[in-house]
Amino acid sequence: MQRHERLEQDTKVALSNIITYEVKNPSVTGLISVTDVKITKDQKYAKIYVSIYGKKNKEKVITALKQAKGYIKSELSKKVKFRNIPELLFEIDDSMEYGAHMDKLITDVIKKDNENEN
Repeated sequence: MQRHERLEQDTKVALSNIITYEVKNPSVTGLISVTDVKITKDQKYAKIYVSIYGKKNKEKVITALKQAKGYIKSELSKKVKFRNIPELLFEIDDSMEYGAHMDKLITDVIKKDNENEN
């Protein structure tokens, strides 16, 4: 694994732990997972993809994460070695929820198909 990929993976693990166990904002609750981290080559920006399962107002969680950005960056700097701590950009990742929705649709179609055969 190349250094840059390892840095992204280490950052993903560290951010998962920080968001899950250390951020004390009541809006940052529920099943929240960091699905991916992409860091620019110059390490100025890190785009963090966050999956928020079961929350109606996902934007509220993203807003709370943005408000806690200073604390998150501070904790991240203690866990991962960077030349410069990147600016954190949080994005909602709906791929898991979309996959669950598609799975339900397929199951419903198969169920209807089986009912029509009988």
